[in-house]
Amino acid sequence: MAATEVKSATEAAPEARFQIKVTADSHFAWIRTRLALERTATSWVRTAVSLIGFGFTIVQFFERLNGMEGVAPAAHAHTPRYVGLTLIGTGVLVLVITAHQYRAMVRYMWDAYKPLAGEGGEAPHRTPVFAITIAMIFVGLFAFVTVITRAL
Repeated sequence: MAATEVKSATEAAPEARFQIKVTADSHFAWIRTRLALERTATSWVRTAVSLIGFGFTIVQFFERLNGMEGVAPAAHAHTPRYVGLTLIGTGVLVLVITAHQYRAMVRYMWDAYKPLAGEGGEAPHRTPVFAITIAMIFVGLFAFVTVITRAL
């Protein structure tokens, strides 16, 4: 009997994937999902910024260590630089993927569940998390270019 009910509901609205009932419960579920998306994106941004920061710190630390008097020269002097560039590049790549996934999910939530989202509100691409992600991409690219062009 339940299968027949589901089939008839699907046949009634073939263009809709789910039947959307605008209630307080479903609206708050949409908000919880949206906030979970924000938390996830923020966590990825935090991780990427840590990677960029660690990469830049490794490069700076070992450059200064090699320049100190009384310290034997390293056997592989460029290894810390390569490790730092790898960490910075990975952080930037994570930010680009995060921005793409975040924007795609926000658009899906706004397009597929517009009745639950309510009227008004910001457009999918105008959120603080997205703006911070884009800003951190530029910071990461600046750090990468700074390290790669320094002491060549």
